[in-house]
Amino acid sequence: MTQAQPDLLAKIATGIPGFDVFSEGGLPEGRSTLIAGTAGSGKTIFANQFLIEGIKRGENGVFVTFEESPQMLRKNMRGFNWDIQQWEAEGKWMFVDASPADHNLPLISGEYDLEPLISRLKHAINQVNAKRVAIDSLSSVFSYVPNMAQVRAILFKLAQILRELEITAVLTCERTIDYGAISRYGVEEFVADNVIIMRNALLKEKRRRTIEILKYRGVSHQHGEFPLTIIPHQGIVVIPFATDVLKSKSSSQRVTTGNEELNRMCGGGWFKGSIILVSGATGTGKTLMTTEFIDGGIKNDEKCLLFALEESHEQLLRNALGWGIDYEQMETAGKLKIICRYPETMGLESHFVKMREEIEEFKPQRVAIDSISALERISSSKGFREFLLTLNILFKEKGITTLCTANTANSLESDSITQSNISTNTDLIILLRYVEIYGEIKRGLAILKMRGSQHDKNIREISIDQNGMSIGQTFRHIVGILSGNLTYIDANRIDRLDDLQTEI
Repeated sequence: MTQAQPDLLAKIATGIPGFDVFSEGGLPEGRSTLIAGTAGSGKTIFANQFLIEGIKRGENGVFVTFEESPQMLRKNMRGFNWDIQQWEAEGKWMFVDASPADHNLPLISGEYDLEPLISRLKHAINQVNAKRVAIDSLSSVFSYVPNMAQVRAILFKLAQILRELEITAVLTCERTIDYGAISRYGVEEFVADNVIIMRNALLKEKRRRTIEILKYRGVSHQHGEFPLTIIPHQGIVVIPFATDVLKSKSSSQRVTTGNEELNRMCGGGWFKGSIILVSGATGTGKTLMTTEFIDGGIKNDEKCLLFALEESHEQLLRNALGWGIDYEQMETAGKLKIICRYPETMGLESHFVKMREEIEEFKPQRVAIDSISALERISSSKGFREFLLTLNILFKEKGITTLCTANTANSLESDSITQSNISTNTDLIILLRYVEIYGEIKRGLAILKMRGSQHDKNIREISIDQNGMSIGQTFRHIVGILSGNLTYIDANRIDRLDDLQTEI
């Protein structure tokens, strides 16, 4: 005889993009989930989004509010294009209004009576045949109750009733700090079946929202904090880290760099779907290399998408035309799309969401970001690393050939680009440098790495004119260019070294 397979706890979708990925399906069905978070972390929005997804799936909901009035909630959620009033009229959504008529909290003496609230809640559930319930927030209820024993008893009773009714519930509660005690009263998390923490932490003068599953009874989930953002007309969007990027296929097909000599330096061009980093100081030719990269793609009948984070649309058109490349004609033909957006207009996570939306809508074969280092100033180091990792995963999954430029801090001294956040997971790194030779400033180009291919190891001189970038000869009489400590070597000595290498 074979043993019967034990019952598996099902999960239901929350409708929150990204959350259902790292939670591996959503919230456990028929259980109560505590959403604990500081002010501004998104708890109320999470609760609303959870109910709205239920309505889309034919599962009606009840919202119990202890803080904001239903009228205020309807108005606030309008900013996300959520018409709660219409769902109420259709019998799919019902409020249980437990918010105070004024801001004076009632004085509680003796036992707090939960029965009237439970009766109203049961009536609302039966009225709309609800499968989902959101309670916002428990902290307001407990502020009426001075006795912690009563708080625990109330929580147990509420959770038990919801479980008996087979309701999947979301209960929010306030935290006072982002990293510390889970809840304000220290008992909520021990009663709820599941605990989710939402944070709105201030790190080095920058706010960053994250979400973490602390406890999921009986079901699996991914661990750790995941960044999130709140988008107008959309709500919460969580940015999970994919785990199967190493399984993505690598192409052996070569694509043009847009520069014939650079193609030869790279053994015939760049691999399709690779991520290229071009690093250098201001004026070394990063934007020009980006322009030639796009021009090469268009000539190869590839759609190109350019994210410009430091220059306006008109500046880009003018500069490209100065090198003989007509961006405006490419846009008119539908082969090129330029998105100009300054970093400070939104948070880092919102930038990622917008970029992903543009990529999914336009479906380009090539993407250029000029310059990606501009986004570093609006985020913490950890947030920027996670952003780059997630962005690289997106490009790898879609097989998009991507060129990113990055500014180095110094013009003549060398920063170690291989130790920076930006070089992580890149397939090819090109370094552009200024080189001072006897009082004259020249430009140099070096390929630091190229995965899966041989490449030119020399540091080549480059020049820029109306025809674009010309790659010249190797710097023959200078060492220490990459380190910034230039040393000049006698030409006769170099000739003798060349003869010796030839003999060997």
